[in-house]
Amino acid sequence: MTATTLSQGFELETSSAVPAVTRPQQVGTRLWKPMLAMALMAFPLALLIGIARSGAVAGGSEPTTIAALGHIGAGFMFLGFAAVFAAISFAIARILGVFRVGGGQVQAAAGRSIKTLKMPLSAKVFIGLMVMAMMAIVMPVMAHLLIGLALLGGNATAAAESESWFLLLEGIRRLGVSAYLVAIAFGLASIIEVLRFQAARIRELPEEAPLSAD
Repeated sequence: MTATTLSQGFELETSSAVPAVTRPQQVGTRLWKPMLAMALMAFPLALLIGIARSGAVAGGSEPTTIAALGHIGAGFMFLGFAAVFAAISFAIARILGVFRVGGGQVQAAAGRSIKTLKMPLSAKVFIGLMVMAMMAIVMPVMAHLLIGLALLGGNATAAAESESWFLLLEGIRRLGVSAYLVAIAFGLASIIEVLRFQAARIRELPEEAPLSAD
């Protein structure tokens, strides 16, 4: 492929064959359903743990048990958030892959050279923010679960620092959620950019000379 630039200002690649999906788009195609399934499992688990914690509070259970259930419940709740945000992000990548291949197929069917939009800056930011946001949510989730298990095991240090750890992890979780939402916004902006390019490309096809039969 050779890099070109149309008059509309889009950075493009030109080829004679329909382009394949990129690696991120392949990952998105494969993983959006498993991530959604994980979210649908994690949220009910978090709800059940929350109900158990409420029962422990009402029944006057040990404070360490209540704190442990709080950590474990928060862990599963935000595991669900991480999974559902990942499912949305991977679905966006899948959509971009469908546009990439479909746009090439339309140009090939018209007998014209196949021009594909290079990865826009918004897509690069989308991928980078998504990775950072995932880490900012998953790491606190793991910490919550480990602290909860330590509390159930009678760890005195975990009991003494439980509340401070919960507040710290909550701040990191919120940062991760915010970053994920911004990443999704950049992903949607990438879809808009692809649609803008494809609309411009379709308008050009009637005026472009077809490829030779050779």
